[in-house]
This record gives sequence, C-alpha cells and structure tokens, in this order.
Amino acid sequence: MTASLEVAEATVTAQRPLDVAMTLQPLQRGKGDPCHRKAPDGSIWRTSVQNSGPVTYRITQPDRHTVHCQAWGEGSEELVAGLGRLVGVDDVCEDFAPEHPVLVEAHRRFPHLRLGRTDRVFEALVPAILEQRVHGVAAAASWRRLVRKFGKPAPGPTPDGMWLPPTADIWRRVPSWEFHRANVDPNRARTIVQCARVADRLEKIIDLPHEEAARRLMSVPGVGVWTAAEVAQRALGDSDALSVGDYHLAAVVGWSLLGRPIDDAEMVAYLEPIRPHRYRAIRLLEVSGGAVKPKFGPRTAVVDHSWH
Repeated sequence: MTASLEVAEATVTAQRPLDVAMTLQPLQRGKGDPCHRKAPDGSIWRTSVQNSGPVTYRITQPDRHTVHCQAWGEGSEELVAGLGRLVGVDDVCEDFAPEHPVLVEAHRRFPHLRLGRTDRVFEALVPAILEQRVHGVAAAASWRRLVRKFGKPAPGPTPDGMWLPPTADIWRRVPSWEFHRANVDPNRARTIVQCARVADRLEKIIDLPHEEAARRLMSVPGVGVWTAAEVAQRALGDSDALSVGDYHLAAVVGWSLLGRPIDDAEMVAYLEPIRPHRYRAIRLLEVSGGAVKPKFGPRTAVVDHSWH
C-alpha cells in the first residue's frame, strides 16, 4: 500500500437502475485477484494503469441510480472522467427484445444489468490469453503470481495485497522461465509478449467499430475469436461479443434455452436473431441463475479456448 492524500472524486447518476458490483464482476480474475477487491463495506477497489499513469479507485453505490468513485494516483483524473462508461451508464439496450421465456424473465428480473467498458485493451488481453486452453482456476493462479512478481504497489490507501497490473513494457521483458514458473506454456507466453510489443497500436481500437476492432486484435498471432471476444466484452463494452470456442458455453446455451447440448455452430445460428446483444443474453443467463449444464464429467475439466 502506497498512501496518498491526493484524491480525485466523481459521481454519476443513471436514469435506469444499475448494479455496479454486477457490472464490474467480469473484470475480476479469480479469487484473490491482486487488482480487484470487494471490501466488507461493499465498496469495490480496483487498480489500473491509464494513459496518464497508475490509479487505484474505490467505487461505492449509495442507491440504485448513483455511483461514486474515489481515485488515487497519476491516472486518477483520467479514470474518473470515464466513470460513466466504466459502470455502464451509457449502455443502451432499448432494442433488446428476446423472445425465449428464460431470457424474457431474466431481463425482467435484472433490468439493472449493465455492460461497462474499461477502455484498457491490453489490461483485458493478458488475462484472456492466460485463460486460453486451461481451466480458469489455473489461469487465475498464473495471473496472481505474475502480477505480484512484476506489478507495482498500488497508489493510495488500498486494502492490503493490491497491486498494479504490469504495463506492456514490463510484460515484453518477462523472462521465459518466469512464465514457466507461473505454469504458462510457451505458446501463451509468446502471445503475451507479441501483444505487448504492439500494445500501443492495440489500444487504438477503442475508437473503432466493434467488428474492425476484433479484426485488429486477431491480426496478432495467438489471438483468436474467443480471446478477441473476451477483450471486447470488458474493454469495449461490446454487447454482442460472443465467446465462440469456449469449452462450456455452447453446451450451457443449449441446455439453458433448448434443453439439449449444442455445438458452437448451432449456438451462433440460434443466437443470430438477438444481435447485437448476444453477450448481453449470456450475462443475463449468468446473473439470473438461468445458465444450466448437467454435470456429466469432472467439475475441473480442461477448458479448450479457441485461438489461432
């Protein structure tokens, strides 16, 4: 913890109700994420490195329409300036009109579901690469080890154990044996380093149409459809970014909405009518408890995420 008396503050008010914990939950990378913490008082603490520098921020929600943020560090002003985007105030879903009763009911019960965007592409990209082809528990362990090893202490009066995510400049200089010690295979390590080398270029996709942004991401060897979608969901707030290639997702969609397992091709075809809200539908299944998949196999089956 690095203490600082300098604090930037901002408050945003939304016309539609929101749930900031629900909005920010996809940003947490497993239990014990050094960059994400939910405090006993309900506040959410996160760290980031903005264009203007490092930042720690604390988010609270005094009522269903209001979000307050305190931020410390060189990137604090930049962070609070984008607070509305981060917590999904600008998320528009008036044209989302699902027909399946499960989605209709989930949308009715969770009108406060919002999709936020961090505008930090590389920060979303590294954890997604770590999650390629492995179980999420293992990926989270790799993330924790690497952040604690190569990140820097977070600015401000943070809870104990919070660290800044390493910058692209640091990631591209991580030795191969450190990736190995964190149980990251050479392919994923190579992809992280390659992305770090072009991180400045990748950050510019935040201003592009979503399809073009995905194409730019996938121009980097090792970044495929699944990884690009995981980044778009978090960094760009893309309500249509469907994680095609996920080990479980197609089966979950099939069992939840059709009562039987389906494959990726069937999932893509089935969800086509709800474009551009396919990811929103997936989040609704998750938060409503409507996501169903019978447990025929071991609970820790290896995830085989798609990539080039």
